[in-house]
Amino acid sequence: MRHFGFYIIISLLLTTLSVSSYADNRQARKLIRKGNALFRADKRQEAQVDYLKAYRADSTDARVQYNLATSMFPQDFKLVQKERCDTMAIMFERAAQAETNPLRKAKAYHNEGVAFQGVKDFGKAIEAYKNALRCNPNDDESRYNLVLCQRQMKNKGGGQNNQQQDKKDQQNQQQQQQEKQEKQEKQDQQKQQQEPPMSKENAEQLLNAAMQREKETQKRMKEAQQQPRRRRIEKNW
Repeated sequence: MRHFGFYIIISLLLTTLSVSSYADNRQARKLIRKGNALFRADKRQEAQVDYLKAYRADSTDARVQYNLATSMFPQDFKLVQKERCDTMAIMFERAAQAETNPLRKAKAYHNEGVAFQGVKDFGKAIEAYKNALRCNPNDDESRYNLVLCQRQMKNKGGGQNNQQQDKKDQQNQQQQQQEKQEKQEKQDQQKQQQEPPMSKENAEQLLNAAMQREKETQKRMKEAQQQPRRRRIEKNW
């Protein structure tokens, strides 16, 4: 059943990768089988230990490199760490180059793309998915992931452009506000220069006039309070 949206398939080819040109190491094969059983039981860490032992026994075996790299995937591939992604990508690349079967090569390239996509390195992921499709043109999962990475890469670039545009707009707005403030300060300065300064005599005259008005207001209020209040009669409707 295919789920659309953020859809990623990790190819789990654990037993069939092989390279006829390399010597069959019995110890490595035994450890691979043991690791595969643990991996199917969802015991990835234990399986990874056996794959590491198999890698020490025969580091040239494509099965060892593919299975070891696959076991390094976290349950959620998006949580893969950058350092681990680089190690996984090297192993998947070596497995793909050592493998002669095009379908198996495609699966190695596919998982390499998944690793790069997990750390949002969309450029390398796109190239890995393209390699997978070159080996297997019918690989629908790689084709879907390829289109998804291209879309994500485009959106990522658009997001950066939008941030740059927002920053530019903010700078323009600040510049306009500063120019407006400078213009207002210049107008205020010109206005002050045009108006003659107030003399001491003028200031005293204005102050005396204000005090006189205040005295008259207080006098009227006092007279009004001394007059008898009249009862208010409401009119009928």
